[in-house]
Amino acid sequence: MGHVVVIGSGIAGLTTALRLAGTHEVTVVTKSRLGESNTALAQGGIAGVLTADDTVGSHIDDTLTAGAGLCDAEAVRVLCTEGPDRILDLAEAGVVFDRNRAGASADPLDPAGWARGIEGAHSAPRIYHSGGDATGRAIVDALVSRLLAEATAGTVDLRTETLLVDLVVDGETVTGVSVLGCGGVPEVIPAEAVVLATGGAGQVFAHTTNPPGATGDGLAAAIRAGATVRDLEFVQFHPTALVGSGFLVSEAVRGAGALVLDARGRRFMPDIDPRAELAPRNVVALALHRAMAEQNGLPCHLDARVVRDVSARFPSIAATLAAQGLSLADDLIPVTPAAHYVMGGVATDLDGRTSLPGLFAVGEVACTGVHGANRLASNSLLEGAVFGARAAEAITADRRRIRSLGSRSAAAPPRPAPALPHPAPLSRAELQALTWEHLGLERTEEGLMVLFDRLGEDTDDRLGESHGIGRAADGTGTHGFPVDHLGEGDHVQAIETANLALIARAMAGAALARTESVGAHVRTDEDARRTAASWSGAGHPVLDRNHEEAASC
Repeated sequence: MGHVVVIGSGIAGLTTALRLAGTHEVTVVTKSRLGESNTALAQGGIAGVLTADDTVGSHIDDTLTAGAGLCDAEAVRVLCTEGPDRILDLAEAGVVFDRNRAGASADPLDPAGWARGIEGAHSAPRIYHSGGDATGRAIVDALVSRLLAEATAGTVDLRTETLLVDLVVDGETVTGVSVLGCGGVPEVIPAEAVVLATGGAGQVFAHTTNPPGATGDGLAAAIRAGATVRDLEFVQFHPTALVGSGFLVSEAVRGAGALVLDARGRRFMPDIDPRAELAPRNVVALALHRAMAEQNGLPCHLDARVVRDVSARFPSIAATLAAQGLSLADDLIPVTPAAHYVMGGVATDLDGRTSLPGLFAVGEVACTGVHGANRLASNSLLEGAVFGARAAEAITADRRRIRSLGSRSAAAPPRPAPALPHPAPLSRAELQALTWEHLGLERTEEGLMVLFDRLGEDTDDRLGESHGIGRAADGTGTHGFPVDHLGEGDHVQAIETANLALIARAMAGAALARTESVGAHVRTDEDARRTAASWSGAGHPVLDRNHEEAASC
């Protein structure tokens, strides 16, 4: 029975841990309380084909179309084919999906009686919700309950309020993790397999729907360890975040009929795309961004007044808006795009294996290629469930010999030389403002170079040194940092800020390399050249992909 450390407690991490419990010695490490994650905040539902009037093929086509020709076709097939069974698994685990008003079936486990919604770029209603707009919370609550039962039975060790600092690497094999636990005491946890399920990195940006803890800790640790990463130029910006707060107003509200209006009260999305408010997220977000620029920064508005029983259908959203003095049913809601999801991440195969033996990655931190250049709405929860389960199966199958993707060779584009040899480290606020300006919805070579230069080649080391974070004697991690002169909270924030800076530079490098606009990556200077290259932010090459090769996706 091997020891597996799972980092993170969203849907991907919880699914993986539960599947391993009982057959492996499992430790779950989570930065905050158990289940506190992007999953818990997910208002939208989970997409899947569970009825005869829809087809898996249609779901596949919609996913490929949203991904703008850069999806991995086999990953998409796996997601959409295995997804329905994983949704049924969630129901059996205790997730109560909303029922349709007709009550076609009295059995709560029978999807024929479940209500279905439609969201942007889906060709049919296939989105299942729980609690109206609290699907993520319902999923987390059900899976956490199961995990706590496993912990009580002694099959899982839970380590909450514990920050991943780095991966421990012996040669090229990951052999454990270094963490910062309660009280600020560093510790190394050895493992035969490590599963990164640390979620996204929305805090790279000044405006994000992600919670404060979304600082890309797993992604940054993987980059430092030398794991292959890819597609980091693709960041999804959600169109409808509440102005001034980053609170997400779910796409499901638009799916129910809400409209997007400019500052003059004019509906403009039908002029942009025939799918109007239900166009892919990158299309709607860019349209709002440009409309706001034309109206001198004034926000656009979401008009849900036309939606019947809107407050009852979306109770969590309505309650949060009410606390801000807004009525979902009666007011125009001021909205703006905000960073929401990173399509790229640690490169994996279809079973979560990375380029480093002993290291797996699942959920948003991973990049299977399933999302391509733009994620289809409500595929993220599905991804966590599907690939979390597959990773657990692979770890069990690889118990005696952890296999990896192996090395991939391709020519990496030259790195731009930093303009300043030793630029001063940035504060988190400075970093976020800079990335929002130069790495946001529209990008240029000039702006990306500014960001790249400000961060500099040795961003991680310089930021770490400035905050008292030292490397281990063997250079494989940061678990040797001194903690005596910093408070625990200060030290955690310092590590997180170093992670964000490293990821921002990786994103900027990837965005510089991909000179044409595709999906969520918009280059306004795209006429410079039209090579579709994907570049690892860790400085390691990944598979080059171009539109001709990807057209079959």
